Amino acid sequence: MVDFALLILRLTLGGLLAGHGAQKLFGAFGGPGPQGAAGMMEALGLKPGQRWAAAAALSELGGGVLTAFGLFNPLGPLGIMGSMSMATVTVHWGKPIWVTAGGAELPVTNMAIAGTLTAAGPGRYSLDRAFGIRLPGVIVAGTLITAAALLGLGLVGRCAGAPGRQEQAGAQAPAGQEATAS
Repeated sequence: MVDFALLILRLTLGGLLAGHGAQKLFGAFGGPGPQGAAGMMEALGLKPGQRWAAAAALSELGGGVLTAFGLFNPLGPLGIMGSMSMATVTVHWGKPIWVTAGGAELPVTNMAIAGTLTAAGPGRYSLDRAFGIRLPGVIVAGTLITAAALLGLGLVGRCAGAPGRQEQAGAQAPAGQEATAS
């Protein structure tokens, strides 16, 4: 039963995050597409916006697909946690936790599920299990260090342009696009 529960978690989180990334990368599912996502990143103080939008989209889409299939675990959940960490500190920080107040309720929930999948593994019903794949620790550690470095780089660069950033973000974010930045 635990393996079936892990499958449900993987498919739900992975599928939704892959779709979230596809919104940014391709404009799928009513998303902003590459230009809109770049504009959102710029409004959040993440410059150049095109690079940060691509990083977010690939982290969400790639992390979601790997998570859903249970392939190369824990790279998928780590990608999701990196993207959701950045969303938490750039979009939702300083607001009440609830999504109705613009808070980090959803990205925190996504991080909790991704963390659980990282710790528990993908389970029996996964491609890793089917093909006997187990990533070397050095690859996992390298991925974790890279994600942490990108998060730090984004926050440092964002802090450098901090004066007036919140007013600018409110003025430049496309209407109805705030939720897709997470």
